[in-house]
Amino acid sequence: MLSRVAAVKAPNKHNRRRVTGSSGRRREGRESERQRSNMSRHLFYSAMLLLLVVMMCCGSGAAGVEEQPADPQFKWKGITGDEKLDSLGAPSVLKVGNDVFAVAEAQWKKDDVSFTGISSQLLTKKTANTPEELFSDALKETRVLEEGASKDANKRVDVSRPTTAVKGSDIYMLAGVYTNKVAASGQNAKPDSAQLGLLLVKGSVSVDGNKKKIDWKDTESPPQGLFGTQLDFWTRLIGSGGSGVKMEDGTLVFPVEGTKTAEGSEEDVKTVSLIVYFPDNASWTLSKGMSDGGCSDPSVVEWEKDKKLMMMTACNDGRRRVYESGDKGEEWTEALGTLSRVWGNKHEGNVKSVGSGLITAKIDGVEDNRNVMLVTLPVYAEKGNEKGKLHLWLTDNTHIADIGPVSDDDAATSSLLYKSGKSGDKKEELIALYEKRKGNDVKPSPGMISVLLTEQLQRVKKVLATWKKVDERVSQLCTSLIAAKNRPTGNACSADKITDGLVGFLSGNFSDGIWKEEYLGVNATIAENDGAEQVDSGVKFTGRGAGAQWPVGRQGENQLYHFANYKFTLVATVSIHNVPEGNTPIPLMGVRAGSNGENKLMEFSYSSEKKWQVLCSDENPKELGSIGETDTTQHVVILLRNGNQGTAYVDGQRVGNAQCALGNGESNDISRFYIGGDGGSAENKENREGVSVTVTNVLLYNRPLDDSEIRVLNPNKANIQVQVERPVEGDAIQSSPGGGKEEQGQSLESSRADGVSASTVSSAKTSSGGEGSATQLVKEESSDGSKNVGGASSPGSD
Repeated sequence: MLSRVAAVKAPNKHNRRRVTGSSGRRREGRESERQRSNMSRHLFYSAMLLLLVVMMCCGSGAAGVEEQPADPQFKWKGITGDEKLDSLGAPSVLKVGNDVFAVAEAQWKKDDVSFTGISSQLLTKKTANTPEELFSDALKETRVLEEGASKDANKRVDVSRPTTAVKGSDIYMLAGVYTNKVAASGQNAKPDSAQLGLLLVKGSVSVDGNKKKIDWKDTESPPQGLFGTQLDFWTRLIGSGGSGVKMEDGTLVFPVEGTKTAEGSEEDVKTVSLIVYFPDNASWTLSKGMSDGGCSDPSVVEWEKDKKLMMMTACNDGRRRVYESGDKGEEWTEALGTLSRVWGNKHEGNVKSVGSGLITAKIDGVEDNRNVMLVTLPVYAEKGNEKGKLHLWLTDNTHIADIGPVSDDDAATSSLLYKSGKSGDKKEELIALYEKRKGNDVKPSPGMISVLLTEQLQRVKKVLATWKKVDERVSQLCTSLIAAKNRPTGNACSADKITDGLVGFLSGNFSDGIWKEEYLGVNATIAENDGAEQVDSGVKFTGRGAGAQWPVGRQGENQLYHFANYKFTLVATVSIHNVPEGNTPIPLMGVRAGSNGENKLMEFSYSSEKKWQVLCSDENPKELGSIGETDTTQHVVILLRNGNQGTAYVDGQRVGNAQCALGNGESNDISRFYIGGDGGSAENKENREGVSVTVTNVLLYNRPLDDSEIRVLNPNKANIQVQVERPVEGDAIQSSPGGGKEEQGQSLESSRADGVSASTVSSAKTSSGGEGSATQLVKEESSDGSKNVGGASSPGSD
């Protein structure tokens, strides 16, 4: 009963950012005829019950179960020896019990006629970090779907892009089908779209001699036209390939992509990504919501922490967009504040969009039992070579680390599986399966590669251990600071609150011009000719322009801090030792935009008159309150709120009552932050002793702290040392390959313990919403009713 082709209804609306849709209702038959006068009440109630069941099965967006014929009409069969394997693609790797299987689409040719089937193989020879080519005996490992008992090749049904999920001991596969039988039911359909359908097949593991294999059940229903009354809008709907997901409530979810036509138009619109979900054994539903247009090759996981589905897509704008949904795809919201647009999607020339391997896992041996996502994606060389080396990425939906390459092959679409060692055969394994390209050919080669990622798994554990220790350091800072002010700490300093949204941390790890980021993310750089000296928990800068550059948009193909284009909070503890002579202010902290950072969007500086100044875009800086006495430690904050408001704070008070407002364009994305100085060639820069400032404990959040959070801690009098051991082994983890010093990530070998002085940390939920990008900054009056207090405003004042 579970193996069938479904007549799925489709959405007919599509909004951007929060992307929703609606599905039309399909009428399955005529209205009830007028009842005969002598019809018994019993028969009337029976008829109404039947009508209710039909309505429930055929409701909006759902595909109902048809009466099953006695004998299967479509059967899975092997192939003869005169076919030739053309390519393998759409890989997925799955675990049933203790057994791990690879599943892939297999394209074959015979007498210039192509057809597709499904290949599957038990993974037995798993050698750590040594790629193994699969399906060496693909002829025996492939099954094709045929109509009835016919041996006529024209009766074969093309089954493509298999997407698999496991529920208990059962394997479920969603695939697209192309068959003349489907065309016969398409009525007045277009020739191509009329022959497309979705096939859901149930499989199980069997033993043939001493070899285990997957048996797919024969389909018990004839293929049906997919589109029905929605044919005017959909021209294509197919599984994405790779892995689906079984949610905590037992619902099976499969990512799919489709192509729609605009209402009233014969032209195709861009491809979109969405899901099909299967909550029970009776019906399955196409989600109403979908991605933005131009986004294909979706991968889906359930993020346990927030009880949401997360969908990663490859989009035509060159970025990979990530969407979240808490209602099984009724609405999708782009995760602009966390993971969306972090990874690139190179598709120029012969390089085409490919699907990602995307899974969630709780890694054995990790103390805080942190839920993480693992991602495999090809990373391409910046120039010349279009070869894409597959990399493994780790994220907890806040921090992101490039664990490193998986292999040297030119890889395309991939799939991942993490196998815990806490059950079954007690073997912990991380396995990648990927398509191997053949030169610059767009089509995958016959090669399908499996590799056991033992070394990469150990690096994952080291990175998670580092993240945990840095979280603890920040939490300890918070506890000490509040205790120093004789305030009860309560649970305000728990690591899950204080570090929520904390992405980057610069403290006392500085050497050779690199200010290393403690979470092993993106490092800041300091020019060799800038006067920089390491101090406890930070750096002392001497000379005009001397400072650190923290890249955002200059990281290359993959931009770990892309969220900063929409919202951020940058926090630092500073001590100004002397003030400049002349009329040129000294930059303390700011944001640059443009491909080379040519535009200053916002800058917080101080003048020779000991006045704070805030610069908004190309306007003249606004001189505000006093900086107070020199050599005094102060707590400085700049933030971007709601994608369009920039604000500066000192010691918990807003500087002035003006905000920097952003425009709506996306041409001037943020390039970098600068700290301690803008790195420019300001006048009198050769007089390096004229100006100096110490900057310690710089924190970067992927969200705006609210006014109450900013004023909770004011650590300008504290001086607390916290020592934490750091990893001392492991390979380099790069934020992006092929970059210069500012693009290099952390090396686990170079990590060490450092003292950390007091700084500000805060808590709030990490929001993934937000719109707009960092572009032109202009000044506007405060809109939150803050009251000016001696050149500054007190947040939340009446």
